Amino acid sequence: MLLDANVPLDANPLPTMAELAALAEELGFAALWTPETAHNAYLPLVLAAEHTRRLTLGTAVAMAFPRSPMVTAQLAWDLAAYSRGRFVLGLGTQVRAHIERRYSALFDQPVARLRDYILALRAIWQCWQQGTRLNYRGPFFQHTLMTPFFNPGPIDYPQIPIYIAGVNAGLAQLAGELCEGFHAHPLNSAKYLREVLHPQIATGAAKSGRNPLECVMVGSPFVITGADAAEREQMRAAVRQQIAFYASTPTYRPVLECHGWGEEGEQLSRLAAAQRWSELPALISDAMLATFAVEAAPDELAAALRARYDGLLDRLNLYVPFIPGQRDAFWRELARSLNR
Repeated sequence: MLLDANVPLDANPLPTMAELAALAEELGFAALWTPETAHNAYLPLVLAAEHTRRLTLGTAVAMAFPRSPMVTAQLAWDLAAYSRGRFVLGLGTQVRAHIERRYSALFDQPVARLRDYILALRAIWQCWQQGTRLNYRGPFFQHTLMTPFFNPGPIDYPQIPIYIAGVNAGLAQLAGELCEGFHAHPLNSAKYLREVLHPQIATGAAKSGRNPLECVMVGSPFVITGADAAEREQMRAAVRQQIAFYASTPTYRPVLECHGWGEEGEQLSRLAAAQRWSELPALISDAMLATFAVEAAPDELAAALRARYDGLLDRLNLYVPFIPGQRDAFWRELARSLNR
């Protein structure tokens, strides 16, 4: 089990990315992941690659559908070359409202569309690496033109891992069939991983004759920890609020239903639709909190994470922002305990 770090969501990472990436490597993190929320996921990784030597670098996750496969292929190719093979392309579908209304892009048949997208990426990379003719014709994407002027040519690290993110069965199967890794959504549980996601990844792997263990499982568990009761209570309230927000999204309802909390999910969705956000956390019971979050003292957290996720997750990037100068000793000890 490896401990990774997330780039914070709330600020532009570019001004501090060099410092952040160098410290992440020095503290012992195995990888650094960049999200695509208010800021671009790819740009910070150029700085991270320049200022690190060992750290795996990846998007977690970049949105696929607003970009042509050709655009994504070019971004990934350059980052793989510049990082000397340390780049992982993490892709997500997002949900319909954001793809159609925020990005003004197409969302129909997202699992089939993402499958075609991945195959298109690999066809483009094969053309660049091997000099073969580009002639990809899929149900959603067609790439049939590549002239020398636009061809970046071969690189030393052409085998770019693709991880996809998801919650439900379709994307888990796709990961098992085609991908090197799967980012499980933060709203997750050991039961859902064991009874839903792992079996679906195995089903997808069987389609292509793969070993399901070839698909790396990455999770972003909620954790509640702290040096004293006040800090832990503050973290508990923040985690309860975040779980409530995620659980109000109908796409994530199967996770709740796995535990018999479908009705609570419907209530949360109704409150969210009415924009009664402050009322959501009260619907997250202590039992739900204990199911979706790991609570332990800092020196006991590594053991608690292993006890819950051993055999279920290969990599952990906790749902806690990594901010230089905050919790450095905590992160160093947790990385030392998990990365072995």
